[in-house]
Amino acid sequence: SDLMELLPQWLATANARGFAAPPEALPALLDAARRRTDLRPAVLAFAGPRAVWLARLNPDWRFALRAMPGVGPVPPGSGAEERVRRLWDEGLFAERVALLAALRARDPGGARELLASTWTAERAEDRLMFLDSLRTGLDAADEPFLEEALADRSRNVRATAAELLSALPGSALAGRMAARAVTCVSLDRALAPPAIAVEAPHECDAGMERDGVVSRPPAGRGERAWWFGQLVEAAPLRTWSARLGGRGPEEIVALPVSDGWGGELHAAWCRAAVRQGDGAWARALLGAPTAPEAGGPGAVSLAERAKLLGTLDAEERAAWVAGFIATHGLSEAFQLLGMCGVPWAVPLGRAVVDALDIARDAGSYPWSFSGVMGLAERCLDPAEAGRLDALLATPDESENASPGAGSYWAEAFQRLVTTLRLRAAMAGELEGGREE
Repeated sequence: SDLMELLPQWLATANARGFAAPPEALPALLDAARRRTDLRPAVLAFAGPRAVWLARLNPDWRFALRAMPGVGPVPPGSGAEERVRRLWDEGLFAERVALLAALRARDPGGARELLASTWTAERAEDRLMFLDSLRTGLDAADEPFLEEALADRSRNVRATAAELLSALPGSALAGRMAARAVTCVSLDRALAPPAIAVEAPHECDAGMERDGVVSRPPAGRGERAWWFGQLVEAAPLRTWSARLGGRGPEEIVALPVSDGWGGELHAAWCRAAVRQGDGAWARALLGAPTAPEAGGPGAVSLAERAKLLGTLDAEERAAWVAGFIATHGLSEAFQLLGMCGVPWAVPLGRAVVDALDIARDAGSYPWSFSGVMGLAERCLDPAEAGRLDALLATPDESENASPGAGSYWAEAFQRLVTTLRLRAAMAGELEGGREE
């Protein structure tokens, strides 16, 4: 196995045990984090304050100044308010981003007030980056500031402000979007069974644009469908029960949609469920993992399914993906597996191994599964290694099997078992060590 691929787990365990990085290892760790952004939080937590000191000396490591996890450039204490103000007024851009993020994590209102104090003097690209920090701890207290940002001279800033406001179902913008969206969607009771009827907007007026609706569609999209989708995804999901006869999410998603609008409507509901973190709607849109459609009536794509899974807790997410793999195999599972916590829950890991075994016995083209094998090396519970010993022998190849497939499968399973045992040894050494 590529040992670099095991570094995230090694760092996570070392951080959980309270170890500190040896000073001589810091340059290599920072270089690794510079190349791979996914490593940065764990590397910076492991490296500690020395990472910030080194980042001031080497421009290649400047990411550490804006990404220190949970460590503000100005710690609380005597004179902290004055030091915060000085750094905000005089610091480098990366330092100001880090300051705002750290302050937002511990004092959301104070961070918002600090940003508001210089907002009109900031550059457009800086305003956009600063505004993005409000995602942390977003709540109703941020609404007045975000409403003002809807009138910003930068289109990107306006769009981000509108997105944040639509994630607050009680905001005035969400109410305005709901009022527009319900005029486009109704229940046609004359049909048997009743069906959802859609009448997409015929224009994008100034009010819609101010509330974040982008008027010009991308290539290949019709204007009305484009405007309609934006209205629905920004409307609070609770809007639809009252509009559609008091039905719950599962009943609503199961309703037929007239005139071919089902795909647009369900895709917009998917985006709304993700934005609003609504698990009930996510479950309805995902459907049962064993459904013949491989994902339910509202999950219009694999990418949408993966995003919907992100709204569920880790156990439910793993169970859904295990059910999906047991029913549909691994051909579409790679992206879904990437949404699951590590190590994989036992039912999920066994579903993956069983599917790999079935693919091997069927004489499937083995290299098609190399990506899943790589994921399994990093994500399968190391305790499962013993269960895989029976898969290490080279199987007899059927007439329809790809040439050399049997040897490849045996080699791939051997590599998987070896890596799992290496991970077990790695974790054992760290768990057995003394906390620093």
